[in-house]
Amino acid sequence: MDESVFRTFLPELVDIRRRLHQMPEAGYQERQTSAFVADLLEGWGLTVTRGLAETGFVATLDRGGDNRAIGLRADMDGLPIVEETGVAYASRAPGMMHACGHDGHTTMLIGAAFRLLHDDDFRGKVHFIFQPAEETAGGAARMIEEGLFERFPCDAVFALHNYPGLAAGRFSARTGAMMAAIDAATLTVRGAGGHGARPEDTVDPVVAAASIVMALQTAISRNVPPQEAGVITVGAFHAGSACNVIPDEAVLEVSLRATDPDVRTKLCRRFEEIARSQAQSFGAEVRIDWQVGYPVTMNDAASVDLAAKVIRDIFDDDAFEPLDRPMMGSEDFAFMLEKVKGAYLFLGNGDSAGLHSSRYDFNDALLERGPIFLHALARRFFA
Repeated sequence: MDESVFRTFLPELVDIRRRLHQMPEAGYQERQTSAFVADLLEGWGLTVTRGLAETGFVATLDRGGDNRAIGLRADMDGLPIVEETGVAYASRAPGMMHACGHDGHTTMLIGAAFRLLHDDDFRGKVHFIFQPAEETAGGAARMIEEGLFERFPCDAVFALHNYPGLAAGRFSARTGAMMAAIDAATLTVRGAGGHGARPEDTVDPVVAAASIVMALQTAISRNVPPQEAGVITVGAFHAGSACNVIPDEAVLEVSLRATDPDVRTKLCRRFEEIARSQAQSFGAEVRIDWQVGYPVTMNDAASVDLAAKVIRDIFDDDAFEPLDRPMMGSEDFAFMLEKVKGAYLFLGNGDSAGLHSSRYDFNDALLERGPIFLHALARRFFA
């Protein structure tokens, strides 16, 4: 394509990103974001199918070629965080902001669509997948359940996510486990409350829950091989309301992460065993309510190799930095990689505030490099 056309469009792409930044929406509530982007792409001539997982949609560019198709995915949801960036285009939604760069990911995919539309030599079919509810609700899984890959078959699927601390514009990925699985659970310890002066007449759920917290520290050190990665975090402990009252129950909010599917299964099992046995030893009972879990994000070797070769060819050898170990964060793109081979890559956001921080902002310089890569990736895939 004529690169001058894309350079002329870049200021508009920055405006689009900043407009999206001003209207962050929670998972499955991305109605304004979805309508704005879908209308834009439909106006450019792409075939847009709306209403997948409520607010998700797929825009398709079909330029013939063979019978294969590639999927390129971006997430759209924001986070319930009060923005403190001080930028002129800060969030206008009270208590919500784009603290993970999904506004930038969406905009890079728009830019990739623009480049491919203006590439008269491109032949192939591209499904641009705009996904809701990545942060907490597993929007990728819901899109799949509603027939994403049956309605829009893909031979490979790719996604980019910005990464603070990685040099701006540098890409990174690895074969195999890229991101950890996560499982979250609410653990309710039920005892029998009473007066703080007469603990012998009670079954103290605070003591039982505290013992569970300490015992869980052995789940990794005594059940997971040292060569494997795992994390159990008790992020919240709620119990009682006064110093002289033993409550009836205590509630723990727990997350479990692992980079190997077998370790994930073992950790979840040991978590339940430890919680139940510890509670029983105090005469208490437990109830475990599991929330949505995300599997390990597993990259296909051939897809990582393809992406790395494209990056080095169109930029330079230093533009791709192999990731030496999986990241312990989690990503629901993992659900898509369970169904279709592909790869999830990081794109450096430079020296910015961290993800999920009230001071985070997406680096607009990436709005050039991201679309250039995705365009070249699609061309190379069909070549």
